[in-house]
Amino acid sequence: MLQDKFLREKLNSQKQTKEELFAQRKKSILSKKDKSHIGKWDKRIISLCKKINASDKYYTTSSCSGRIIIISDQDEKARDLFLKRYHDLISFKQLEKDFKKVSKVNINLIKFKLDPCALHVACKSLEDAKKLLRKAQLAGWKKSGIVSSGQRIILELNSTERLEFPILSKGKLLIDNKFLIILVKRANEKLENTWKKIKNLEKGFN
Repeated sequence: MLQDKFLREKLNSQKQTKEELFAQRKKSILSKKDKSHIGKWDKRIISLCKKINASDKYYTTSSCSGRIIIISDQDEKARDLFLKRYHDLISFKQLEKDFKKVSKVNINLIKFKLDPCALHVACKSLEDAKKLLRKAQLAGWKKSGIVSSGQRIILELNSTERLEFPILSKGKLLIDNKFLIILVKRANEKLENTWKKIKNLEKGFN
């Protein structure tokens, strides 16, 4: 009996310690300055992030509502690789204008890229991670999974809307205006679709 009592107390102590550590990490992460390229949350994902962070079971570590970027085609990650960045719908005139500007940059190959909504969430337990993963998948975040980072359980949520291909080579546009019009339409459709999935997850999160 005494041994059972000792084991129960030990387990309760360990559980309390894990909960305290999770709460401390959450407070630390959410109090830090945003280190993203834009230095703040995307406006279309703020509401979802706040809802997740209001729960004692989760906290967000990074987020993106979806974006279109014009980027230098290099393997290394650096801030100067991003030539243009859009978090709203694009227009033919704006894209045409921006292509003329970036064509003057001394870069051999430049890519057009569309990234879908993405979210990294630290979870208090594996069961909590599984619950949120199921909700995300039902909301359309199909490319998602649970990963571990040290002692943390991280849920990586991604949607599937993507576009990526070379757009400028040595300052010359690789597509004609007809293709550019199709590209604008398709990219905007994908952005609107990924924003819907953010709203779907927000509605499904309890």
